[in-house]
Amino acid sequence: MLPLKEKDKPIVQKLLSAGCCARCILRFCCTRVQAAYRQPEQETLKELLAFISNPQDPAALESNGDNKSHDAAVSESTGDNNPHDAAEDPPSKRAKLEPSETTAGSEEKEEDAAAKSRVCVVCLGILQEFCDTAQAVKIAEAVKAEKYEFDSVMCSVSLPAQLCVREHSCWLHVKKEVRDKILVLDKDDIIPLKEAFKWVVQGLVSKGLGGVAMVNKGGLEVGVEFTHEATDADCHFLASVCPDCFKPGKKKQSVFTRMAVVKALEKISEAKFLKHYPCPPTRTSSCCSLQGVQCLHVSLFIAGRYNKFSRTLPQTPWLIDGERRMESSVEELIGASVLSSFRAEGFNFSSSGREDVDVRTLGNGRPFAMELLNPHRSRLSRAEMKQLQETINESSDKIRVRDLQIVSRDAMSRMKEGEEEKTKSYTALVWTRKPIQSDDIIFIDDIKELTLDQKTPLRVLHRRALAVRQRVVHSMSARFLDQHHFHLELKTQAGTYIKEFVHGDFGRTKPNLCELLQTDTDILELDVESVDVDWPPAIPE
Repeated sequence: MLPLKEKDKPIVQKLLSAGCCARCILRFCCTRVQAAYRQPEQETLKELLAFISNPQDPAALESNGDNKSHDAAVSESTGDNNPHDAAEDPPSKRAKLEPSETTAGSEEKEEDAAAKSRVCVVCLGILQEFCDTAQAVKIAEAVKAEKYEFDSVMCSVSLPAQLCVREHSCWLHVKKEVRDKILVLDKDDIIPLKEAFKWVVQGLVSKGLGGVAMVNKGGLEVGVEFTHEATDADCHFLASVCPDCFKPGKKKQSVFTRMAVVKALEKISEAKFLKHYPCPPTRTSSCCSLQGVQCLHVSLFIAGRYNKFSRTLPQTPWLIDGERRMESSVEELIGASVLSSFRAEGFNFSSSGREDVDVRTLGNGRPFAMELLNPHRSRLSRAEMKQLQETINESSDKIRVRDLQIVSRDAMSRMKEGEEEKTKSYTALVWTRKPIQSDDIIFIDDIKELTLDQKTPLRVLHRRALAVRQRVVHSMSARFLDQHHFHLELKTQAGTYIKEFVHGDFGRTKPNLCELLQTDTDILELDVESVDVDWPPAIPE
């Protein structure tokens, strides 16, 4: 039995006469029992007809006191103008007794076809023709053909925008009926078409994929897109009534997007709508078309640490005016193997800070993360991940990765949280114009918590806003090499520009090493010794 109440009878009566399918009628009756949608449509239709056919119940009758409207509903829902004759003669026999179609004009034939059409005026066949096992099997086979590995599936549905117009029309059609009977039917209470479709199809698709879990978020997104070209023009009147809702965009194929149509329907008055659009909607003889099945796996996140041993290797591809300046980069050397292993379509690379092309990253390395786009593999065993790490390390002597692992999207934020409050350690080879002795640099060891005012360096001014940033050098130590060279070890607040602290950047960093030593200084080599970010978790070798 359908979970319907007495108050639903006038709604069922109206929508059957208007040409709605059984499942759309359940939606307008605000039925949330999913099992009701999963039973065969013809069975649901029979129950709906039985529900309104009780002659003792005055609610099943129209105001004129007879049952003519019910007969009309039965006739229209079955596509037969004379249900009594249908019981006497099979369709094949009746067809022989009817006049030849050639005697009728083309316009009459089209009208007759539309009158007998059983295509729902609201969903345009989506809840009729695409909610069975055969269609679900086709969807499942399309997913299998893409060769994804996944643990769960999320179903998404793209509907023609004109279905919103048709649903609005049917809502207005029944609204007066329920208002006259002192009932309330709020448009927001109608079960969304997408939800009803998912209630029927998701379980069948899951079965076709071997019982994989169906989820509302995450996993493999399986999208189905429906179109109905014959009714595309249903939306067009809204552009003249609500022009502000339809603005062209560079990436829009049409201004009549679903969101724009919904917005317009919220603004338009009932009177204006009814002036431009029939209520209930006109019937059509064709169903929606399924354009295809698109698969898209949610992003996967890989994290680790990398060392960079080359002074001619940028962190990311170095392109100037479209021309590559270096043959490779840290990002590309790591990304090539990772993309191959997870069969992803692309990736986004990020790290805890970045070093210049001529700076090495030593010690325990710099934390990095990669967002893998549409990966066809979503998991690797610990042994496979270790093998991937070895593959990266063997591919080049310029880099090395460690602690390679899959992390969650939320864990990615830990790499950036409080990044400028973390500390980093460096070793610099410094040149001095004036000859020095070891005693000349001893005082450097005693400098603690030195605050710098650093104006945006000239070398990065093209990509960073002009500002003065305060940074702290927590400690320093100097090791004498010869009269013009010494090693300088620094522990600083993350984000400190070390090169500018050494040479002063034409006075844009104050204080600087030139001022402290009272001679021109420059940096010849720089190494990052440690990035003190406790992420990602270390993996024992």
